[in-house]
Amino acid sequence: MKAILYLVSTTLCSALALSACQTAPKLAIDNIVTAPMPILMLSVDTDGDGVPDELDQCPSTPENVVVDDRGCPFTMPGVGLKMEYRAFFAKGSSELSPKYQVELDKVGEIMNTHTTSTMRIEGSISENEIYDGDSIAKSNTLAKNRALMVKNYLLLKHGIESSRLTTLNCEARAPIAPNDTQEGMTVNRRVYGLLTEPEEQEGNDYPSNLKAGICVEF
Repeated sequence: MKAILYLVSTTLCSALALSACQTAPKLAIDNIVTAPMPILMLSVDTDGDGVPDELDQCPSTPENVVVDDRGCPFTMPGVGLKMEYRAFFAKGSSELSPKYQVELDKVGEIMNTHTTSTMRIEGSISENEIYDGDSIAKSNTLAKNRALMVKNYLLLKHGIESSRLTTLNCEARAPIAPNDTQEGMTVNRRVYGLLTEPEEQEGNDYPSNLKAGICVEF
């Protein structure tokens, strides 16, 4: 009898132990706290210039070219420097408006960095400034005054040497738009400037207007 009770007791204990082993993992799983997995973001730099594509403003830079923080190549002295400047004027006026002064400040900064660069400055007028009886335009000085306004700004504010600035009087002989519309005449009342390194000027056909005798250096 004792042997039977011992056997039943042993079997019962074993069953309880097995039941405990089966339920324990369920209790542990119920108490697990799930933590979010970190997401690794990779910046793509297609042209390998060190600036990620989402910030790169020059996405196809050639290999081994030094770039700025925008991903664009630096323009070094003597290596392809070419910068254009345009300013437009009210009828009969040679006053340089503030927005064109801001653009001219950029030209001055570059000229002070590229100390061998030079600039050619063309002054122009529209035909109606002559035909409408503008005395300054008729006296052949309005286009000159516009070019001199740009030159003097660079001289006085940025300390650019006069020998680096060439002024040209184009009068109404070099229009960039028809003079039979108000819009055309507006854009013909202008100054056009081209900033280059001396090496870039050699063999260059600029200024074509000067070579053709349209614009006169003064």
